[in-house]
Amino acid sequence: MLYVSTRGGGTPQRFSGILLEGLAADGGLYVPERFPQADLARWRRLPYPALANAILAEFMDDVRDLARLVERTYTARIFGTEDITPLKTLEPGLHLLALSNGPTAAFKDVAMQLLGNLFEGKRLKILGATSGDTGTAAEYALRGKSGIQVFMLSPHKRMTPFQRAQMYSLQDKNIHNLAVKGVFDDCQDLVKKVNADAPFKEREHIGAVNSINWARVAAQVVYYFKGYFAATRSDNEQVSFAVPTGNFGNIYAGYVARRMGLPIKRLILATNENDVLDEYFRTGVYRVRKKAQQTSSPSMDISKASNFERYVYDLVGGDPARLKILWRDLEAKGEFHLKPGGEFRSARSTHADRLATIRGVHGKYGAMIDPHTADGVHVGLQYREPGVPLVCLETAPPVKFAETIREALGREPERPAEFAGLEERPQRFEVIEPDVELLKRLIAREG
Repeated sequence: MLYVSTRGGGTPQRFSGILLEGLAADGGLYVPERFPQADLARWRRLPYPALANAILAEFMDDVRDLARLVERTYTARIFGTEDITPLKTLEPGLHLLALSNGPTAAFKDVAMQLLGNLFEGKRLKILGATSGDTGTAAEYALRGKSGIQVFMLSPHKRMTPFQRAQMYSLQDKNIHNLAVKGVFDDCQDLVKKVNADAPFKEREHIGAVNSINWARVAAQVVYYFKGYFAATRSDNEQVSFAVPTGNFGNIYAGYVARRMGLPIKRLILATNENDVLDEYFRTGVYRVRKKAQQTSSPSMDISKASNFERYVYDLVGGDPARLKILWRDLEAKGEFHLKPGGEFRSARSTHADRLATIRGVHGKYGAMIDPHTADGVHVGLQYREPGVPLVCLETAPPVKFAETIREALGREPERPAEFAGLEERPQRFEVIEPDVELLKRLIAREG
């Protein structure tokens, strides 16, 4: 398997050559030259670790001991269940795919735990940006690992108290939490600027864990197959997936699964009030916002979708020249026009929609869902079709967003024992300005 940049620069590389990369040297994102084709009949019978190995081996065919790394990653000890991502049926044809059973109770753990094992033994400085759960999942996967330093940027005072405490309470010396005075997009821009400085990136051994890292995309592809097999009995049935998304990474993994031959009828994209992606799939106009709104589903408070470039690359037929013209238009005019494909349906969800959906799901099914999952359920139900199972991706537990749960249900969400007193633990972080030169100095000072 060879990987190329969406911007057309450089030469094709094997997976190990792009493992540590976020942006390619030319500013593009890495994509595989081809999408492997699924063996549904064989894969349906496999438990999660074996299924993950079968799929990941297609994308990571030069990784030694991949099967051992996968077996070490996807265990009941780490994820609390041998199913890893179990399917919860609310009613016939309506399901939640539980993705938040990992150590930080976020869907990001599914990929981050693998990434942590792939990085082990390397000398790296990991730089990432988070709007909530990415940073925590990365830090828990990499904490205490010899030779690895983690620099995680988060928007100052923009996460929930639970999310902040989960990240900032880590005391491991290789973890550096940097709270940026700004929004998530400012954090993401800083990461891109550091990656654009090729000499600094090489000298400091900078690696990436954000959703633009292809290893994360590949790891997330697996649970679409797992969810499909759990929701169907035969390989000729179709399923639709409803996915809350801000950075387009989670739902792009579903798009990859579909390209591999998974019978996905629709990928239903749910945004919150930051509706850049919904506007695009409804109108064909991709128009970035100057600033993301702060909402009650904060992990989706994003106005520039980093992984979207990979999808656009496919829409223009893999032509880097056409893609670069679109991105020049985006930089100059703040928007571009391009007809979307037919795989997606989309809609936005508001605070009122989230509250109503949380109440409705709890009242009808006795299940408590978090605000991001509620966005997905709200939009997914708008596109539900008779005879086509709808699988809604459950991305986090309600306890992370207690304020919204209290507003919706008038009660506290259940708190797992491992999170008792989390907000009272000592926190360790540094507040910084959105200054790339300052960030470089902070990275360089750690040997």
